[in-house]
Amino acid sequence: MSEIHLKSLAHSYDKTASGSQVYALREMNHVWEQGGAYALLGPSGCGKSTLLNIISGLLTPSSGEVRFDGKVVNHLSPQERNIAQVFQFPVIYDSMTVFDNLAFPLRNMKMAEAKVISRVHDIANILELHPLLKRKARNLTADEKQKVSMGRGLVRDDVSAILFDEPLTVIDPQLKWKLRRKLKQIHEQFELTMIYVTHDQLEASTFADKIAVMYDGKIVQFGTPRELFENPKHTFVGYFIGSPGMNLFSVQRTEGGVRFADVSIPLETSKQKLLDDLPQTNIKIGIRPEFIHVWNKPTTDAFECQVQHIEDLGTYKILTLTLGEHTIKARLGEDHLPPEQVAYISFPEQWLKLYVDEYLVEDTMLDSDITITHGEQSITQKHISTEVNRHA
Repeated sequence: MSEIHLKSLAHSYDKTASGSQVYALREMNHVWEQGGAYALLGPSGCGKSTLLNIISGLLTPSSGEVRFDGKVVNHLSPQERNIAQVFQFPVIYDSMTVFDNLAFPLRNMKMAEAKVISRVHDIANILELHPLLKRKARNLTADEKQKVSMGRGLVRDDVSAILFDEPLTVIDPQLKWKLRRKLKQIHEQFELTMIYVTHDQLEASTFADKIAVMYDGKIVQFGTPRELFENPKHTFVGYFIGSPGMNLFSVQRTEGGVRFADVSIPLETSKQKLLDDLPQTNIKIGIRPEFIHVWNKPTTDAFECQVQHIEDLGTYKILTLTLGEHTIKARLGEDHLPPEQVAYISFPEQWLKLYVDEYLVEDTMLDSDITITHGEQSITQKHISTEVNRHA
C-alpha cells in the first residue's frame, strides 16, 4: 500500500485553458495516507472521477504532481503504478468462469496456483460468490457481475491502492448496504488503501474513515463523517451533508450580531469581533435541523414561526417553518409532540455557524498575527483569536 500525495495538482480538458473557470480540477494539495479507507463525495460534475482517473494514471494532470510514497508517478501507466480500479459498470470476461475471472489478475502476476486458489476463495467467501465460482460470467445477473468486477479489484493484496468509481450504481438497493459493509470488512482485514468515489453520503459514511467533499473542482473539506456533520467548513458541505441539509440564511451585520428581514441573531463575542474586522459582505449563518430547539409555547430568546408542513417519517418528524421571509427545516424526535400552527424556535449558540465568503468562521484559540484569505483577498490581522478556515 502507498501514501498518495497530490501536490499543486490541477487539470483542464481544454489544452488552451487560461482561466480557472475552465478547470475541471482547481489547484489542490492533498494526502491519502497509507492503509486508509477514504471516500470522494460530491455531486455530478464536481471533479470526483477526474481526480480518481488522475490518481490511477488514466489521465495526465495539466499541472502538478502525483506522488506514491514520495515518488512522482505522472509519467507511469496504471499498471506501472500498481493500481486496481473498479468502475461504475462491470469489467469482466463473459467467456470465463467466475473463478477464472477472479484468478486472472493473480495468474498474470505468475502467482503460484496454490496461492491463487487460496486468495480467490478468500475474496469469494467475503463477497458471497462461492456458489457461483464454476458458473460462466455471461450467465450472471447485473448484480452478480458487478460483485465479480469488485472481486477482481480486491483479489490482489500487493497493489498501491484500490480505487472505486461509484461501483454500486448497478447494484440492487437491497444489496448496497451489505456490499458496503463487505468492502469495509475487506479493508479492515487486509489494510488496503481504498478511495471510493460516490455522490451518496450514506455510501461514503458507511464505507470511509474520512471523507473528502468536493465542490466546483476542489476539496472543500476533509474529515470524518461526524466532523462533516457537526462542523461543516463550507456552506456546500452543510447543504450537501444531512437530510435535510443545513439551514442557511444570507444576513447583514447589526450591532451585536447579524440579521435577516426583521430577525436579529446575536453572535458570541469572538465571532462578532472577527466579523467586525472583515470587509466581506457575503455573510451567512447556518444551523442543522437536528440542532434547532422547538417549543409549543413562547420561550425566552425563541422566535415565533408559522408551521407550514409536518412530515412524519416514523422515527422522527421534519417540520417546515416560516421565519420572516425564510423557510426553515427542524427535526423532531418521535416522542416530541409537534406544534400545529405556530412554533417557537431558538438556535443554540454552539451549533450556530457563521460563514464569510462561504467558508466557516471558527474560533481556533490563536493569539497572534494571522492571515485570513477570502477569494482573491488576503487580510492580515493582529491578536485576533479566530480565523476563517479556508482549507481542509
